[in-house]
Amino acid sequence: MSRSPTGWGDGQASPGGGRYNMPVEQWICEPCGFIYDPEEGDPDGGIPPGTAFEDIPDDWSCPVCGAQKDEFEKLED
Repeated sequence: MSRSPTGWGDGQASPGGGRYNMPVEQWICEPCGFIYDPEEGDPDGGIPPGTAFEDIPDDWSCPVCGAQKDEFEKLED
């Protein structure tokens, strides 16, 4: 399947099971600047590609600095 510019095709399910009809929301770690991208996930941290930030467990932490999930802010365009 080819990817559309906004995700995994027109309403097609992504590998992570979500749907990408809208632009992907990225989140930034305030302490270190790491950007969580749902299309990439955090495989080393147990978060598969296609996982929305809201669906990450609350005990997940930044893979760079260890900050808690509540220290991330939505990255504005």
